[in-house]
Amino acid sequence: MNKFTEQLQNKIEPYRQQIINHPVYAQINTIEDLRIFMQHHVYAVWDFMSLLKSLQNNLTCTSVPWFPKGSAESRFLINEIVVGEESDVDENGIRMSHFELYLNAMKQCSADLNEIQNFIQELSVSHNLDMAFKKASTKKACEEFVRFTFDVINSNKDYLQAAIFTFGREDLIPGMFLSIVGKMHQEFPEKIATFKYYLDRHIEVDGDHHSHLALQMTENLCANDESKWKEVEETTINSLQKRLGLWDGALQQILLNKASQN
Repeated sequence: MNKFTEQLQNKIEPYRQQIINHPVYAQINTIEDLRIFMQHHVYAVWDFMSLLKSLQNNLTCTSVPWFPKGSAESRFLINEIVVGEESDVDENGIRMSHFELYLNAMKQCSADLNEIQNFIQELSVSHNLDMAFKKASTKKACEEFVRFTFDVINSNKDYLQAAIFTFGREDLIPGMFLSIVGKMHQEFPEKIATFKYYLDRHIEVDGDHHSHLALQMTENLCANDESKWKEVEETTINSLQKRLGLWDGALQQILLNKASQN
């Protein structure tokens, strides 16, 4: 870890703590609460995959004819992460991406898939985020989160993409949330098993192996360029603020749902 990484981690730690200690987790007491949370979180799972593939496109040659592109070290790091994220295994050993695994978890606990499926379907046809958000009636917090991610993707700055991939997404799942899901799994294993597996797998693969690879990738891309690290700091803080906004949106909807049931 270099001095720039240490400085960055010190700068973003207050925002990370706000996410880890966000009040949304304490409000997830029932399966219905978890469904609402997942219907927000799924957008972050999906656009993480888009961020991943953008990095792969930028750091490796993904077109034909093939030519060497960038450094072999960067190619290795991103390709290693892509393999794990895009073609991991579910609890039955079946190959699938983490996004597909998350959809299966939503389906198992009867979360509403219509919004995210309508969004994906429209985007696959139109390639237009505005149209996809409108077609799916995407919630404001989810829309703002995804828009920010795609602003970074469209910047074509691989070091900024790598930074929010590394510091804005990994290891932000608090122990309290894992405990809540663990208790739900004990009570409703037939509804929570896939989601619990997803979280366990996320910690095992993403939070350990992939986080080290991503950190190395970011450090390689920024090197000792102070101007790049300054941009990285600003963009990473913005990404963490967008995550807080996403959690705020989930919390608001969970509380509204609870109030409507009283």
